[in-house]
Amino acid sequence: MKSQIIDRIHELDTGNMYSTLKNFYAQVENAVNIIDSYTINRDIEKDDIDNILITGLGGSAIGGDLLRSYIIRECKVPVIINRNYDLPDFVRENTLVLISSYSGNTEETISAYNDAIRKKAVIMCVTTGGKIEKIALANNHILIKIPGGLQPRCAIGYSFFVLLGIFVKLGFIKEKTKDIISTINVLKNASGKYSNIACVESDTAPDKESQDAKQNLALNIATKLKGKLPIIYSSVDYFDVVNLRWRGQLAENSKVLAYGNLFPEMNHNELVGWKCNKEILKNTIVIFIADCEDNNRIIRRMVTSSEIMEKYCSEIITLMSNANSRLARIFEMIYLGDWVSYYLAILNSINPTPVDVIDYLKEKLKNDS
Repeated sequence: MKSQIIDRIHELDTGNMYSTLKNFYAQVENAVNIIDSYTINRDIEKDDIDNILITGLGGSAIGGDLLRSYIIRECKVPVIINRNYDLPDFVRENTLVLISSYSGNTEETISAYNDAIRKKAVIMCVTTGGKIEKIALANNHILIKIPGGLQPRCAIGYSFFVLLGIFVKLGFIKEKTKDIISTINVLKNASGKYSNIACVESDTAPDKESQDAKQNLALNIATKLKGKLPIIYSSVDYFDVVNLRWRGQLAENSKVLAYGNLFPEMNHNELVGWKCNKEILKNTIVIFIADCEDNNRIIRRMVTSSEIMEKYCSEIITLMSNANSRLARIFEMIYLGDWVSYYLAILNSINPTPVDVIDYLKEKLKNDS
């Protein structure tokens, strides 16, 4: 007999996000093949670039966030992420501006693109098409096309690995073939685990959802998060954007608020807040996203902080990937969070794909302009 989760997926997931998540490793493979097919290092001289700015919003920007975090101790050129209509004043002819817009029609990114043109920056574009493609073609800018048909937040394989390939091709970082292969293998393995909904043996099972969850970490966490306020903590090194991704996915897919902060900063202010409003605090679940490369003092801070928080929250969950490469560990944690947000949507009887309130906001702004 199929579990209640499977029945709910068939009923609610009309956009088939399940398949998109299950096959995410194939998106990564495709992204690598796409950037490998482009020759871009002849058009841009690495030594002429003093700084790099990646501009985008939402799912198109987080690929840039991940890249900045991932290469922060390797790339010798500053990398800045811009989420605004305009660019900072330091952008000039020696700035490489990477325009990242999945739809190609994000109004803030189009405005920033035009600002980059005015400032005579070196410009490259990554998009599926739209107005961004038209502007790029009209100005003879380097244009890298990626496949459409996805929600931008589901296209993080394209938004990250294409940018990663650009940095490798331009010589800002060393090639990452070994780490990419490791990441794809980790994602394939995780796909089999997180997409697997075990069937219960009979209708008389006392709690079908809990039996399914025991065999699936993502579903297990989602089951615990139902009706709770997630609070996510991680270190500032490498996993700060994983933290951000979890919160964003819980908001867009699960339609729930989530809060997060970073170590060691939270130890200098926020930790004191774990005191009053006990009725609210006892409805929170704390998730620590840790890593084997975390600074030893960060690890100690996490342990001590958890001892303080456990007196007030309903539960503490600690997560850590055991993958060999840093890139694989980052994406394993991202992938887990994506599945958690998906299953929480299903448990909340919500279709994970639509973002109606964002669509409403865009339409409202369009009518006001």
